[in-house]
Amino acid sequence: MTRYTGLVDAYRDRLPFGPDVRAIALGEGRTPLIKLENLPKKVGFGGEIYVKFEGLNPTGSFKDRGMTSAVTDAVHRGSRAIICASTGNTSAAAAAYAVRAGVTAFVLIPDGKIALGKLAQAVVHGAVVVQIKGNFDDGMRLVKEVAQTTPVAIVNSINPYRLQGQKTAAFEILEALGRAPDYHCLPVGNAGNITAYWMGYSESVGIRTSASMEGYKLGTATHGRPKMVGYQAAGAAPFLRGGIVKDPETIATAIRIGDPQSWDHAWKVQKESGGWFDECVDADILATQRLLAGTEGVFCEPASAASLCGALRDIKNGKIADGSTIVCTLTGNGLKDPDVIIQGGLKDLIQVAAERSEVEAALRANMK
Repeated sequence: MTRYTGLVDAYRDRLPFGPDVRAIALGEGRTPLIKLENLPKKVGFGGEIYVKFEGLNPTGSFKDRGMTSAVTDAVHRGSRAIICASTGNTSAAAAAYAVRAGVTAFVLIPDGKIALGKLAQAVVHGAVVVQIKGNFDDGMRLVKEVAQTTPVAIVNSINPYRLQGQKTAAFEILEALGRAPDYHCLPVGNAGNITAYWMGYSESVGIRTSASMEGYKLGTATHGRPKMVGYQAAGAAPFLRGGIVKDPETIATAIRIGDPQSWDHAWKVQKESGGWFDECVDADILATQRLLAGTEGVFCEPASAASLCGALRDIKNGKIADGSTIVCTLTGNGLKDPDVIIQGGLKDLIQVAAERSEVEAALRANMK
């Protein structure tokens, strides 16, 4: 039996890497596609809802898919350092894959706008962390400027190899379902992921998209492609505002982005797939995060919950047809940002004396 090493080796014939290219990998990919059993019944939905739980990648988010590909290419080209701007997850992935490759990772993070769980990952993996007095969009601008005069490889989603790695999630969904879902719902921040999934679905049926690259084999499947639906946080929703949001603000820090780098590609995805963009308010995102955890045992970070939050609302209003098959991407693990839950109050804790009778009484009162 061949040992699984990661996405580059698993899909090398469908990625732009020759057989001699060393894969920088951590066993990423093969994340579970979980069929929700309780939630569809709770909302009266007659179809199937699946969640692609990318929070079970090595650093806890979907960023590992793109990072294995981007760092593999950078190292193959001789780079000794990589750089990225990040709201958290990208910095964690960049730091981990850089240390795996033996190169330096520089990460620019926004001042006070990053979950501590993500920052801890970048620090523990030895990245050089630079905190700027600005937001992610300022960081992205600076990364592009610095890379013009400094020998570093950018590994943000403007790097086309990031999207190449991320498209493999669509391959895994097709392998698991044996077909394309009717709708694929994603949280949208920088918009690279919705672009990458569409690329994966399209290439599986032999169609290159505007973001595709040369140098690999296209598929010949006939299963069709889903409608791609992207949900943004209301405080950081440039796709709904029709332009840049200068001061984005949302509890969903992973999508707190006002100037998406994959803007043009994402609009093409929406048009080609027949999907749409919409927005969710923070309160609904957090309620969905708790609903998913409390009904299905899946704990995702707030930004991830935007995909399911929007899907449930569009099921209710009839925009998503009853009886259809839906896949929602959960981009990151809930342990990335536990403070959101703690700050919301640990209302469910029951305090009793250290006596058997009191413990038994508490158990009986709360037995389902």
